[in-house]
Formats: sequence, structure tokens, C-alpha cells
Amino acid sequence: MKQPGFLMVFSALLTGCMAISQVDGRDPGTLSLWRDDAPAKTALLDYVASVTRQDSPDFIPPSERIAVFDFDGTLFCETAPTYLDWMLFEHRVLNDPSCHAPEELKEAARKARATGNWPGLSLERERLMAQAWNGLTPDALAAYVRTFINGPQPGFSGMRRGEAFYRPMVEVVRLLEANGFTVYVCSGSDRTALRPIVEDGLALPPRQIIGSDTVLVAREQGNRDGLDFMYGKKDELVLGGKLQVKNLQMNKVSAIEREIGIRPVLAFGNSASDASMINYTLQNKRHKTLGFMLLCDDTTREYGNAAKAEKMRTMSAENGWIPVSMRDDWTTIYGPGVMRKAN
Repeated sequence: MKQPGFLMVFSALLTGCMAISQVDGRDPGTLSLWRDDAPAKTALLDYVASVTRQDSPDFIPPSERIAVFDFDGTLFCETAPTYLDWMLFEHRVLNDPSCHAPEELKEAARKARATGNWPGLSLERERLMAQAWNGLTPDALAAYVRTFINGPQPGFSGMRRGEAFYRPMVEVVRLLEANGFTVYVCSGSDRTALRPIVEDGLALPPRQIIGSDTVLVAREQGNRDGLDFMYGKKDELVLGGKLQVKNLQMNKVSAIEREIGIRPVLAFGNSASDASMINYTLQNKRHKTLGFMLLCDDTTREYGNAAKAEKMRTMSAENGWIPVSMRDDWTTIYGPGVMRKAN
């Protein structure tokens, strides 16, 4: 597959970078976008005050104040109408004239687009999406993503794709950073595609973004194993078109241990695929911990799912997680001027 053209990359650099103020909450010190009677707000503010006070028995050194967040559905719009990574895939294989995708990929994208039955999270879904970016450099993919997210967000008015962060959760990130926490995003989305979205929207550095990985190879490597190939002076790193690991469930725990090396003290998720990450965090014996589970129960300002929300509320009670109601706990989701479109 060909690299995106120069004009696309140049356009992304000019227009794709979002100002951080566009997704920031108003006052991270008080979580001003959360309702005062929200139990999750009280629990988090009390926790932060306790673990950051030098004379507190719960004091945690800044080097061990690690917080991990899922991305889709925890920090960012998850399914309007489906996951951002699949919408990006559809655009790549069906609407990008520079992409000469295999017919298998085009057929999967056409079927999903025509029926509205988008594939659920699966290894087969990831295999197809990985192939769409085969041969692109990480920088080229980042530029491609930035161009894509500069377009309007489906299902909403007054918002671009890249602005679809949950503002109350952005406040949480800012609150934690202001109190010496290091925030990591630990997502099931592709890491290379996710980096520009999180870098631009949350100002987190790439080293704090963990996601699913595809194989990376040298363009001149061919079928040779990395142990048998030397990267040359004129070579370049490209995506190899094959899934390496899907960062969900237990794989999130493995990734945290491998890439951070310190067990978190705070974890935030929104689905059963985040359960392992939250439970692993709560097993931290050195420090006081909390785990939060977002409930997608808002069907007015967001495309909620009552059945899933109730399932996660039940799991929260069973596992000792703190539920966060998008409907009842937040005064806004995406900020002023953003409206969900009628079905």
C-alpha cells in the first residue's frame, strides 16, 4: 500500500493538532464538571488528599503514584456509531484512493458500512485492520490519523472526532497530574494510531500510551527475522501488517508490568475487558488503591447502553469498584455547544 500523499501529511500538520484547551475541563482542582453529590467524585478527591499529604499514613511517594486509564468509553467517545479505529479502517480501505487494499478488507468494510453491523472486538477484526496500514511508517500513520480526526464526529453536532473526550474525565487526568501522579493510557486500540489522538487531546507523551501492537519491521527486511537483519542507514521503520498483541483483559496486566514496572494505585475502565487491569491495581499491597468503572447509562447526551451499564454496576458491586454514572455524576459530557443528533 502506498504512503499517504504529501498534501495529506502537510494538511494534518497544519490542521490536525488540537489545542489542549478544547478538551480541558474548567477546574481540575475541584472536578467542577462533576455533580457535588457524585460518590465517585468524593471518593477520588478524598483519596488524592490522603495519599499526597506528607503526614498521612496513606502517603504515596510521587514516583509510585501511577494511574492507568482505558481509552474508548473511559476517556473518549466509544461507539458513535462504532469504535474510532474501525471508522478509520473503513475510511482507509473504501475512501482513500492511495490505498490499494486487498478485496477481503474492502468487503469487510463494505458489509459493516452497509448493514451497520460493525464487528465486535476480536482477533479477526484486528487482523483485518492491521493489514490496512501495512507498509506505512509510524509518522505517516500519525499524520493520517490527525487528518481523519479533524473531521466532524458522527452522531453529534458541534464536535470534531478528535474533540470527543469526556471532559469530566479530562478533569480527572489534570487533577492527578497536578498532584504528582503519572497518568498512563492502557487501551485496546492500536498504539501507533492512538498516540496522536492522546498526544493532541491530553498532552500525554508517547511513552505513557500503551495499546495493541502490530509488528514493526524495516522496509528492506522482507521475510527475514530481526535477528538476521541489520537496519541500514537508508532504511525506514514501517508497520508490518500483522497483529502482535491485543491489549485487552489479562494482556493489559502483562503490558503494565512490562512497560511501567510499578503496580498502579488508581485504575479507570468502562467494560469487562478492563476488569483485569482494575483488579490487578487493587491488589497493590504497598499503597491505598481505588478502581473506577464508568457506566454508559446516559442515553440523552450520549449513545448509552442501559444493559451494559447495569452489568458493569453489578460487577462493580461484586469486585469493589467505584461506579461512575455518566448520566447522574456529570454536568456535561462533551462541553457546551455539542449535541447528540436524533436517531
